[in-house]
Amino acid sequence: MDAFETIIYEKKGGIAYVTLNRPGVMNRYNIQMRDELYQVLTAIRDDPDVLVVIFNGAGERAFCIGADLTEFGTAPSPIIARQVRWERDVWGLFSSLKQPLIAAVHGYVLGSGVEIALFCDIRIASEDAVFGLPEVSLGMIPAGGGTQTLPRVIGKGRALQILLTGDRIDAQEAFRIGLVNMVVGREELYPTADRMAQKILSRSPIAVRYAKEAIRRGLDLTLDEGLALERSLAEIVKAFAEESVPHFVTGESA
Repeated sequence: MDAFETIIYEKKGGIAYVTLNRPGVMNRYNIQMRDELYQVLTAIRDDPDVLVVIFNGAGERAFCIGADLTEFGTAPSPIIARQVRWERDVWGLFSSLKQPLIAAVHGYVLGSGVEIALFCDIRIASEDAVFGLPEVSLGMIPAGGGTQTLPRVIGKGRALQILLTGDRIDAQEAFRIGLVNMVVGREELYPTADRMAQKILSRSPIAVRYAKEAIRRGLDLTLDEGLALERSLAEIVKAFAEESVPHFVTGESA
């Protein structure tokens, strides 16, 4: 894959590292970053060697401070804007990925930065992290899934408070309300994310993927439907496990 200007993409031992790389503007999400992230996510989706993904931001000040409105606010026409939206559906790609996604966030995590983190399965924040969805203060609403993913993670009431006020919260408050899974010192952020990824790698990759799928799909089902989904996916995992066991272990003749 060719080198990117706004994204750093690396693979090592089953882990993919995706770094938002515009540190001079605190990793503001612009059109080029959207297009490059789309390419990276597509590559991850189609790469059987990638088993876990870690997202982080370059520089010391921010994971991502949101969208560059000077670019996204000047589309040539609504028709073209809609066409580009469907051709580069980054958020749809995020939600389709079967690999576990870990967000390691620091500094300012605003707007699109929050939305990227919300599409991840596990969020680890440094002590200096500050979260916010400021769109309403700009006369807008989130357009990258924030109104849908935030309440699914922290509940309707807390999500509405954050979305309707545009208030920012610190890392400890984010942990208290369940927006992040853990808070660590700044120097421990990336090592903690790596340890989490390595622990996931040590588990059965088939079981990990189907466990994620069971939760992701089950959240939109009734409990009975979700239990049926769990049973069907458990049977698939069992079948994979049986296929991987040598015949001599099961007592069958070769």
